[in-house]
Amino acid sequence: MRYSSAQLKGDLSGGLVAGVIALPLALAFGVQSGMGAAAGLYGAIAVGILAAAFGGTATQASGPTGPMTVVSASVVALAIEQAGTLEDGLGIILLAFLVGGVLQIILGVLGVGKYVKYFPYPVVSGFMSGVGLIIVALQLWPFLGSASPKSTLEVITRIREPLGNINGHAVLLGAITVAVYYLFPRVTKRVPSVLVALLVGTLVAVFGKLQVPVIGDIPTGLPAFQFGSLLRVPPEHFPIIFEFGLTLALLGSIDSLLTSVIADNLTRTKHDSRRELIGQGIGNSVAALFGGIPGAGATKGTVVNINAGGTTRLSGMSHGLFLLAVLLGLGRFTAYIPLSVLAGLLIPVGIAIIDTKGLKHLRHVPRADAVGLLLVMVMTVFGNLIWAVGIGVMLACVLFMKKAGDLAEANTSVQTLQESPESADLGLSDTAAGSVYIKDLYGPLFFGSTAGFQASVAALPAEARVLVLRLDRVPSIDQSGVYALENAVLDLRARGVSMVLVGVHEQPLDTLQRVRLIPGLIPEDHVFESMVACAAWLGEPGRIEAMSAEGDPARRIATRIPAP
Repeated sequence: MRYSSAQLKGDLSGGLVAGVIALPLALAFGVQSGMGAAAGLYGAIAVGILAAAFGGTATQASGPTGPMTVVSASVVALAIEQAGTLEDGLGIILLAFLVGGVLQIILGVLGVGKYVKYFPYPVVSGFMSGVGLIIVALQLWPFLGSASPKSTLEVITRIREPLGNINGHAVLLGAITVAVYYLFPRVTKRVPSVLVALLVGTLVAVFGKLQVPVIGDIPTGLPAFQFGSLLRVPPEHFPIIFEFGLTLALLGSIDSLLTSVIADNLTRTKHDSRRELIGQGIGNSVAALFGGIPGAGATKGTVVNINAGGTTRLSGMSHGLFLLAVLLGLGRFTAYIPLSVLAGLLIPVGIAIIDTKGLKHLRHVPRADAVGLLLVMVMTVFGNLIWAVGIGVMLACVLFMKKAGDLAEANTSVQTLQESPESADLGLSDTAAGSVYIKDLYGPLFFGSTAGFQASVAALPAEARVLVLRLDRVPSIDQSGVYALENAVLDLRARGVSMVLVGVHEQPLDTLQRVRLIPGLIPEDHVFESMVACAAWLGEPGRIEAMSAEGDPARRIATRIPAP
């Protein structure tokens, strides 16, 4: 397809608008991370250009995001605790960022991105709401004119400190910034309100000569290559570096792919999740080498880019190139931006991240989902982010398996062939039909349903001589299901009962044959495609009596599944 001049204009326009929005947020996220505004700008440039160039979403605008900055701030806080100063801990910080980028590339190569769609909504909702609350909490102190601690718990427990030392000018600037952020779109949406809020708050501070903490000088020109800092990291820090790197890789992948889905919905296209993770990983790796904080696909920037006409990856690249131009020529002007103004920008961002829809419906959704959402949110705010997601996913999986097991058990029935609606068509005598029991299974026979299966087999009446196990609605069986079936066969034999199988699907049949349960414990002539064929076989003269003899405890085979 030919690239037209109209597309070029749209890409440049979309990239410029996305870059204008990204600039103040990159500065703010850099400050919040603890590495300074310049690190936010370096990260926005590297991730913005490279993720667009190598990524799998044509209109994605990438850079520092709230969730990634929260983790980055945790890395910085830990490094300072371990090394004493930011400069001494820089190698630990950047190596964690680099490991995160490399792991993200590996996740992309392995095609892990396609599994993100299986994350339960309560887990994603709880995590994002927790991240939003962290951003808001960590900006309360700067909003009041004080330097914020890095821990959410400290922000809350030590809140008397900033409240007892409020800087009225800082609060005024923060309030003006928040007001402009929310009210300016009512005037016009052609100019990004985040940029207007930044300019208004900064100009009020400069011309009013207000005494408030500011960003300070930002280095101009290209950042220095930080490879030397990476080589000086002591090996004892490697485990925690890998843990934080894995957290950043997983979080950055989730954050980016969720934004990719939004871009797909707006552009009616389909992103390449594998390539997207590789591109994000390359961007984050390079950002780490130059002292930048990691990023991900930015929802707001991506939406603005698309709405402004961006259609190809050039739009995302031009967004990063605009930020590079700012770094090379306008960096000195950012020194005057008050920290309370940045707080006024980030507080609305944090509020927007909170999933108010999910929280509003907590009383109306299943209790398990509500508990899972709240658990993940609380763990995110006060604990470890990767543990929050991991425990949330694990809890959701356990609850799902319980529901699947309960559903299978509820739809499982045991009745005599005589009671079956099919009995009249099968032609067995009432005497024979009364000693043949049919057990219908529903759903996969897996570890979540084996307990109910074994309990129902154990409850089979004493007069039973044959158990017909209907598996036509059992699409799959796992190892737990195989061993549960094995135990059922042996237990029934001990009671003088034989088992036959009807309607076995390809996967269960193949599995049972591979482990040699068929023909090891269940003869091949006890496996039937249909109930009609099974009934015809059972109706042969003397068949029921012969099968009863096979199941006689005195003659039962006491071996389990034969070893291969």
